Amino acid sequence: MTTSPRPSDALPYLRAASAGVRHHTRSVRADTMMVDRVHLDVLHAHLTALHQLLDQLAATTRPPYPAAGRNLAAARTRLWQATAAVHDAFHLLPAATRDAPAECRPERLPEGPPVLTICQRHLAAGHITRRTTTPTDLHSPRTTACVR
Repeated sequence: MTTSPRPSDALPYLRAASAGVRHHTRSVRADTMMVDRVHLDVLHAHLTALHQLLDQLAATTRPPYPAAGRNLAAARTRLWQATAAVHDAFHLLPAATRDAPAECRPERLPEGPPVLTICQRHLAAGHITRRTTTPTDLHSPRTTACVR
């Protein structure tokens, strides 16, 4: 049986992830590199992990601090909108030849072709979103007013 890490044990990993994103942002800005599907796939994975974290934080914060919980829930919804936009952009970019194999061989790729992993991740994150928000919330430009 494994025990789940304490939140204080996870903070260095969250800081490291933020530092990694900042480093990548500086390196992309320095070059004139075009965005490709690999970048968007990794960014989508990062956004869905943040979405999951915000979902947990909103759920645990709302009972003792309702206003803070509502603001975290609004941030979760906005993050979902950003995640959906990155997913859509991924599919609008041209596929590299390695992203689109001539034939699918499930025995080699048990999770499916690489192009489908972003879709599987997006569907899993969408399940959380549908459980906690309404379609109106998802399509409004500002989901809730920030309450203090």
